[in-house]
Amino acid sequence: MAQTHPAPLHTAATDDLEAIDQLTPKQLADEIDQVRDRINRMRISLGRFFVAKQELIDLMTVAAIAQEPLLIVGPPGTAKSDLVLKFKDALGIADEDYFEYMLTRFSEPSEILGPIDINELREGRYIRREQGKLPTARLVFLDEIFKSNSAILNILLTIINERKFYQDGAPRPVRLKVLLAATNEVPEQGELAALKDRFVLKAESRSVQEDHFADLIDFGLRSEVYKGLNKKPWAEGHCSLADLLKAHRHLIQQFGRRDDRLESGSADRALFFPDEVFREFQRLVRTLVREDRIFISDRKLVKLYKLFRVRSWLLSGGVVSMDDLRLLAYLGETHQEMELLREKIPILLGDQL
Repeated sequence: MAQTHPAPLHTAATDDLEAIDQLTPKQLADEIDQVRDRINRMRISLGRFFVAKQELIDLMTVAAIAQEPLLIVGPPGTAKSDLVLKFKDALGIADEDYFEYMLTRFSEPSEILGPIDINELREGRYIRREQGKLPTARLVFLDEIFKSNSAILNILLTIINERKFYQDGAPRPVRLKVLLAATNEVPEQGELAALKDRFVLKAESRSVQEDHFADLIDFGLRSEVYKGLNKKPWAEGHCSLADLLKAHRHLIQQFGRRDDRLESGSADRALFFPDEVFREFQRLVRTLVREDRIFISDRKLVKLYKLFRVRSWLLSGGVVSMDDLRLLAYLGETHQEMELLREKIPILLGDQL
């Protein structure tokens, strides 16, 4: 008789997180202001443990609420991994809900999805033991993501797009809510274009020694002390993964509201995206596409809308402003485009801010 594949382990905390998907708009509305306050306390507090990384932490928080992947780009030694690990600690994420891996061109699917169950294989079933691997994690960090091979790339595209992987030819959902990835370089090979396009936001983690030499030494030494004493003062418990999931559900419910009196039917854009800001969004996109040949897919435009709304909800309460359009500075697909957008977007927005 074939063995049944064991279901992923569940805990009380797991059940609590899954119950968030059942919360009604009224239930969320009653506590959403407190949720936002807790998330903001976390991101601001976490910034105290880094030198000039608040912008990156804010982007990580926005991407996490939106449940959109974020790519962190930078040379070795610029705190990419440290940002992710401290972000995980600040959210109080348990080890069973976290998965990290450094990819290489020799990485195999079993390293991220789990090894093949030999007992199942003897019965003719191709089943992976996924516990402790990517499919059972809610926060995933993939380092050097573009160094992976085609087999891994295809698996990641399915996971990012559809939140599923395959067991014995049948789709199974993954628990993934937050995907953070890092790379030292952004390659320009065509076969990586599809994966790069899934990362709407690509943020640079740059060296800070030129402008913050003394602070870098002081903070670095303090970090070494924390590591040596096995202390994590950044894990202050201001907010949790549950808060991010509640914020996400609250915003998704708002996105889905309809108003038949409106031409588009979308109540969200009428309420939270003023016409003048929406027109500026269109103007900036057309400028970047026509003048600078920045590739912005249709899919990316929809994701951008969502990210603008998340940023505005987090930082100012909900209505998208010109300042939220600064997220366009993180659309670069190459180092050259990243540098161009970092300088050009503030200039293009300058008359409005």
